[in-house]
Amino acid sequence: MTSQAYMEKQVQNDSPEFAYHLLRGAVERFSKGLPELDEKQYAEARAQARKTYAMESLVLSTPEARDIVVAESKTEQALAEIAARYASHEDFLQDMAANGLTEGSLKRALQRELMFNAVMERVTAHSPAVSDLDVRLFYEFHKDRFTIPEKRKVRHVLITINEDYAENTRETAYQRARRIADKARAKPRRFHALARENSECPTAMQDGQLGEVKRGTLYPQLDAALFAMQEGEVSDVIETEVGFHVLYCEKIIPGKLIPRVKAEAKIRRLLEERQRRACQKAWLEPLKGRIDD
Repeated sequence: MTSQAYMEKQVQNDSPEFAYHLLRGAVERFSKGLPELDEKQYAEARAQARKTYAMESLVLSTPEARDIVVAESKTEQALAEIAARYASHEDFLQDMAANGLTEGSLKRALQRELMFNAVMERVTAHSPAVSDLDVRLFYEFHKDRFTIPEKRKVRHVLITINEDYAENTRETAYQRARRIADKARAKPRRFHALARENSECPTAMQDGQLGEVKRGTLYPQLDAALFAMQEGEVSDVIETEVGFHVLYCEKIIPGKLIPRVKAEAKIRRLLEERQRRACQKAWLEPLKGRIDD
């Protein structure tokens, strides 16, 4: 029996619910359906599926799951969302069959998944509440997350280097860029015209405009020069891998800290989600031990 035939036989012998976990593992790990996996990938997907299926089964056997009921409409909606990813219903059915599933078995597997999710939501009901003090402390200790970085509105001229053309040999290109820099420093307000007339970058069509940029956006050499400039200043000639540049720092837009009152809702949602995950993790830990055993 070939390895592919062996894999197909295993899929045929799997329960529909496990087959769903197997397919989900293949997609999550390799972005592939089961028929596209090689033997090693299939073994990894199957190992993952064994764990997730075992965990789902254990969770659904807990007291917290006893009176969980999933509305038929929710299961139908989940099924419809998957089917909608295909060009036709026939394509959907064919793909499910290739992965060891039918429309009915997929529906049952989705119902189990929804029940699992409902149990986990129930578990989070015991997570501690997030207090106003928690929110304030998070803001104070993580102000960098709520700081809008400084930006610079910048224009540039680019003169490229190409030894095949007399006007773009390294020395000639540098001298051209230096003359443009001298003219621009003498009359910075003419930079728009200089860029439009001389730049060999497509931005010449927009008078050399690069827009409002923050640190780390441009080539390192340009970035370092730009953020050392004053507003209205024209740079010296700067070389990068694409040629010689002249920058014009048109405007400095200072960074600013978002007020806590505007960040509180976002912080509270973040902390509540952390509390939920921590609560779920603590509740699942003993069940994980049973799987490992």
